[in-house]
Amino acid sequence: MRVVHIKNPRQREACLARLCAEAYGHEAGLRPLATFAGTLGVLIKQEAARVLALVDDHSRPVALALLVLDERGSGMTVMLLAELEQERQGVVRPAERLLAELALKAPLRVDARDAEQEARFREAGISRWLDGKAGVRIGLGPRHPAGSLDDLPRTLTFDEAAVIHSFKQDRQQFDDYKARFLRGLEAFPATL
Repeated sequence: MRVVHIKNPRQREACLARLCAEAYGHEAGLRPLATFAGTLGVLIKQEAARVLALVDDHSRPVALALLVLDERGSGMTVMLLAELEQERQGVVRPAERLLAELALKAPLRVDARDAEQEARFREAGISRWLDGKAGVRIGLGPRHPAGSLDDLPRTLTFDEAAVIHSFKQDRQQFDDYKARFLRGLEAFPATL
């Protein structure tokens, strides 16, 4: 097992498409496409996002993650995390394994929306926790520099509603991102 930072633009696009599809599911409407478009058009273009994979001993991806920098560039937030059911073949809890590896190497932040998610993140090595807004618990990996909520810079992001609105205003843009998304799903690499 090893973690791979996917830098090749075609592989990154394919992995991001698969990650969005896995994270949101097939009944999520425009959300997976909006996240795909916003991540590529804003965060990746600004070099503020990274797509990473956990690969098995045969270099097959078994889990994917999208990490996004904070405003200071001092920490990274796990925005999306998914294990790839069909590919995992004998790998136990690959998403948690990927998260555990990332927590050891990066100044990692996770946002837990419920107790089950927090427990999952704790098992992956996220041990420091802060109370965020609206009941969200913020977990910090051992390498994250923040000591309190006041020290925690905002994660860079894009306006998902604005992306969806732009799709409705510009059909060509919508069609282009949809085609890229579908091509990415079809071209998902068997090995990395």
